[in-house]
Amino acid sequence: MASHILDFLILGNNFGTSEMRQIWSEQNRLEKQVKVEVALAKAQGELGVIPAEIADTIIAKADASKLSLEQLAEEAAKAKHSLMSTISALQKQVGDAGEYIHYGATTQDIVDTATVLQIQQSFAIIERDTKLIASQLKLLAKQYQYLPMVGRTHGMQALPTTFGFKLAVWLDEFVRHLQRLSEIKQRVLVGNISGAICTYASMGELGPQVEQRALTLLGLNTPNIGWQAARDRFSEYASVIALISGTLGKIGNEFYNLMRTEINEVEEPFSDGKIGSTTMPHKRNPAALEGLASLTAPLLKSVALIHESMKVEHERDAMSWRAEWIALPEINLYISAQLQTALAVLKGLKVNADQMLANLAKQNGLLLSEKIMFEIGKRLGKQTAHHLIYENAMQAFEQNRPFKSLLLEDPRINNHFTEAELDNWLNPINYLGSAAEKVEQVIKYAEQSGVL
Repeated sequence: MASHILDFLILGNNFGTSEMRQIWSEQNRLEKQVKVEVALAKAQGELGVIPAEIADTIIAKADASKLSLEQLAEEAAKAKHSLMSTISALQKQVGDAGEYIHYGATTQDIVDTATVLQIQQSFAIIERDTKLIASQLKLLAKQYQYLPMVGRTHGMQALPTTFGFKLAVWLDEFVRHLQRLSEIKQRVLVGNISGAICTYASMGELGPQVEQRALTLLGLNTPNIGWQAARDRFSEYASVIALISGTLGKIGNEFYNLMRTEINEVEEPFSDGKIGSTTMPHKRNPAALEGLASLTAPLLKSVALIHESMKVEHERDAMSWRAEWIALPEINLYISAQLQTALAVLKGLKVNADQMLANLAKQNGLLLSEKIMFEIGKRLGKQTAHHLIYENAMQAFEQNRPFKSLLLEDPRINNHFTEAELDNWLNPINYLGSAAEKVEQVIKYAEQSGVL
């Protein structure tokens, strides 16, 4: 029976994808550990550390799929050790060759390297989905490059912008995320097979060669020196995942707010049969957006746990190590759900252009107070214009009157400027600055960056 929400049949897919769940399953963990043991034996056989025929037997007979997790669990409980039952089972599985299973290695060699193999699988999924989201953002930024909307600061209407500009900001973030993933890959996907305290003593002078060959067989990079006591690789990986999650959570929260009934500028994908409320039949709640935004917080907490695991006692301990066993699966599962949810939202996003235009006019012209101030300031001086426009803006707000009407009634303005000039300055389309050009610049950079 499932006891963690990640494994719940009803709710589990809200917190992680089945694809990522398989990678961090106990069965896959076992398979990766056996794969490391086999690669170690093969490398040792090739280099003459163990007899070649023994290595061939281990390669041929070691099979994680034929091991019983239930039986391994029973033996592990007796031995009070996380790997010994697996080693014993493999020893029985390969017969006389079992004397050479796990030869010269220590538990953390196998578990750490197997974990990196799981990260390698996760990395491919995360990189794939991050690219898909970046590509979708690029399409949407181009599509809505010129669509005007309200830009908001401190939760309040500020100045006109374009929806494409908002999307381009996120696109630029995702390009950087892809660059980060590319930069850390060679540092993160590194195994470690160096013995009890990383000195290779148990494998003799060929130890470093055994490690290099085994890791090459596994498709992993070889470290300069053993990293059992240096957990920065996992911390760096977790940090980049945290940055990606942070952007995804921000996007979810932003769309959540833009979907509010009173704003109504976007809507997440809706399908027949989707229920918003058990008691209010009319509700079309932002369920996907809430799910997207909500996963950043638990992910960041798990990342913090990974960072704490960098504190290692002497050459090795299990206190920090075990924290990684908890946090790494959670980090990867949460980000997988966020990536897939974000991709579905972006692909099916409904954009209410008419409401965006309506919201631009919601404050009766006050949205363009900065534009008016600068234009009047060209003749009267910027600071003088600020005081003048502030006075009229506050009256317009408090009296709920059109900003233009008050400006036209003010002799300090109507003696110098015409109604036609005010109409031009109060048109939000005329105060988008370089928004469209910046969207184009971001899209061009994304295309030339080499990460898409």
